[in-house]
Amino acid sequence: MTPNIGKLLSVDEALNHQIVDTFATVAESDLSWTEKIWLSIPKKDGSLQIDFGIGRYQNRNVMDGFAGISRGNEQWTVRASRELAGDPTRTAVGPMTYEVVEPLSKVRIRLDENDVLPLTFDVTFEKKLPPYFEDRHAQRDEHGFRVVSNVVRYHQGGTISGWVTIDGKKEDIRPDDWFAFRDHSWGVRLDVGAPVTDLRPARDFGDRSFGDSSFLLHWTPLLLERPDGTRYEYHYYLQLRGGRPFYFSGYLNNADGTQERVGRVRPKLQYDDRTRRPKKGAIHFDMLSGETRTVELEVVGESGFYLGTALYLGFDGKKHGMWRGERHIDGERISDTTEPQTLRRIHQLRDSIVRVREGDAMGYGILESIVTGAWPDFGLSAGTSFV
Repeated sequence: MTPNIGKLLSVDEALNHQIVDTFATVAESDLSWTEKIWLSIPKKDGSLQIDFGIGRYQNRNVMDGFAGISRGNEQWTVRASRELAGDPTRTAVGPMTYEVVEPLSKVRIRLDENDVLPLTFDVTFEKKLPPYFEDRHAQRDEHGFRVVSNVVRYHQGGTISGWVTIDGKKEDIRPDDWFAFRDHSWGVRLDVGAPVTDLRPARDFGDRSFGDSSFLLHWTPLLLERPDGTRYEYHYYLQLRGGRPFYFSGYLNNADGTQERVGRVRPKLQYDDRTRRPKKGAIHFDMLSGETRTVELEVVGESGFYLGTALYLGFDGKKHGMWRGERHIDGERISDTTEPQTLRRIHQLRDSIVRVREGDAMGYGILESIVTGAWPDFGLSAGTSFV
């Protein structure tokens, strides 16, 4: 290796280079550079959900991941981290493995036996629709100087097969009873690593220096099927501060891969004021064509994986991409995610399982939600607010 060329990796043999360097190098030196995989795999009756993710932090020399289940109000999580340089091309960390079986169509994830929890699974995702890009998530800090987010992401809905074993009891995963969404993103990402100590602290969701401190985040893929068997999908990613959008991406995604842009989305939802979990409601999609389309939505069951234990927004002082040593594994079993103290530890962000309907089309989806401050239309009061 020469001083001004990156380390040579096995993937450098392929004819896929896009920058004048090796695959050991990414285009930016920002420590927040991340490439991330996520899957959420719920049972349609809402009784059980598997979540899985792996993150590669090229400029931090770290790969980390999580795998877990939500079973009613109970949540189990296994986390692992390792030094990236020891095996830079392998998409595995600790007992977790991610394998591309057919590009853009089929992937396999595994959680092998481990010393943290009596939990293992081996499941294969197969597409029902093509993958779809969202709009680039470009965002600067509140002063307009640093780019704090520059991420591209595609997501995909599909079916799932395999098995899961919990406390020695094995359950077969049958495609008719389960569904799944996955995504793959890369770029400079928010909330990676510990906060830098020699900078002015970033303002958080509840900072009143913004004026109205209310904040809303929805990331929501919804896959529907018509009586004739044809499928389509809605997806939107919305962030509001003080009632005003500062990031929005919304599309109606067709089975042939074409996308119709949504001009505005208007969620009309009911929430539980104590837990800030969504319950039911409707999503109004105002299309650029002038048409308004409405999807009715209801949360199914009590399960819904809280992403805080996967280090989203941090967990017990740990963040995505933090150096934990050459090899590290930990995790926990939370018996009741509705307890007030626990909710503040694991945050609001949750893969809620939803059943949806538009006319005679029906389906399922995932609603990820953060809502802080008072939202009377949602049934949320300021006194119950937490991140």
